Amino acid sequence: MSASGDLAPDTTSSRILDVAERLVQTRGFNGFSYADIAAEVGITKASLHYHFATKAELGRTLIARYTESFARALDSISAQLAGADERLRAYVQLYADVLGSERMCLCGMVAAEYGTLPRAMQEAIRSFFEINENWLAQLFEAGTRAGSLAVRTPSREAARMLVGALEGEMLVARAWGDPGRFATAATLLLAPLTAGAGAVRGARAPARRAARRRGTAARQRAPRGGA
Repeated sequence: MSASGDLAPDTTSSRILDVAERLVQTRGFNGFSYADIAAEVGITKASLHYHFATKAELGRTLIARYTESFARALDSISAQLAGADERLRAYVQLYADVLGSERMCLCGMVAAEYGTLPRAMQEAIRSFFEINENWLAQLFEAGTRAGSLAVRTPSREAARMLVGALEGEMLVARAWGDPGRFATAATLLLAPLTAGAGAVRGARAPARRAARRRGTAARQRAPRGGA
């Protein structure tokens, strides 16, 4: 996912952020310098420092912009798709689309360098993941109630598992240069969550009927009182 377009496309700040975002998603936050950005944008480093005084400020702004863009994508999924299972697949597709553009999730890349980051960036990263986990947890709860999802663990734990698994599989797929590995893994991750939800709900009815039959038979065999 690219967050470009949040600012007017002809502004210097927007061009700086667009270039920096691509560099983070392909190299990591510690993999480029202000000189790299200045050269691509066609400005001096002094001009770059005018817009973003420090690299830490630039990083915090990048994460905030990316988080806002991702949140809008989640709102769009919620507005356009009715079923929880459809929404879940659309959510996973967000990650697949980023990988397909030969990039990584910006916040996933930055999180890998968490220990070297200033506090403001660390807090911004956690905010991104919290937004995703909250959205997924609510989706899992709604889908389980509706019977379109079969989430058999606490929704919050399931949300954390899925976000972590998707971020991790992106890294593995990137190492092999094969987005297909991500697609296969994502399908396997979704299978127990989306398949068999109706069967689980429907399986209880025959069991209850069988229990009632056993109870009726037991009552018929029981000795009856009387003189």
